[in-house]
Amino acid sequence: MVRSFKIYIYAIFIVIGSGFKLRRSKKLASQSSNQLNKEKIFAGPKMVSQKVIQKTKSDVHVYGQEKLPDEAVLFVANHQGLFDILALIGYLGKPIGFIAKKETKKLPIVSTWMELIHCVFIDRSDRRQAVKAINQGITHLKSGHSIVVFPEGTRSRGSNLNEFKSGSLRLATKAKVPIVPVAINGTYQMMEEDKGKIKPSTITMTITEPIYPSHYQDIKHGELAASIQTTIEETIRSQANTGEYEVKEAIH
Repeated sequence: MVRSFKIYIYAIFIVIGSGFKLRRSKKLASQSSNQLNKEKIFAGPKMVSQKVIQKTKSDVHVYGQEKLPDEAVLFVANHQGLFDILALIGYLGKPIGFIAKKETKKLPIVSTWMELIHCVFIDRSDRRQAVKAINQGITHLKSGHSIVVFPEGTRSRGSNLNEFKSGSLRLATKAKVPIVPVAINGTYQMMEEDKGKIKPSTITMTITEPIYPSHYQDIKHGELAASIQTTIEETIRSQANTGEYEVKEAIH
């Protein structure tokens, strides 16, 4: 538990230390939203995420980055644990924001970074606010900012997926952007598996084939959610059976 405490403290100091980059990023955000500035702004959260994961002594393996579209997309990922977010920010290979719980808006420094990378804060208990947040997410996508959603709604805390809810997919169908399923595995072993005790793990993130509007426009949201869930489940199962990540170089 002492090691876990040291990692928590390290993460806090890394976040505090990002304050200088945060001030520079706020200036960049006020100037322009071009791709170069987006990359520069995103470099701060990316650096913090990578350093924290490196501190846990975990390995990260990413597959399928060549499939990433150049345009804004809605990433749809399974949600094993809290480290999913750091893994995606640090290693996915594209600037992203998230649909996040409203409570995260109370976190100093972190919440400002989240606003800069176009995260959307949502209160699911307030239907009117939730609709407003979804509309904000649609606007972000139309403006060229990619977003990640976790359709399970909560952490699975294991390799088995909870049922995907279809509501978040409306972000993509309304904005008419590609949907990119991402299969994440191994993050639950870092904290959720042992009651908050942080330990090393092997994380795999697999970017699967994008689903373009021309492919999903005639599919019902429920069917689309079920299809994406099946894709992610089969990807995780396939890697577990073949041990594919063991023969590829890890990203540290």
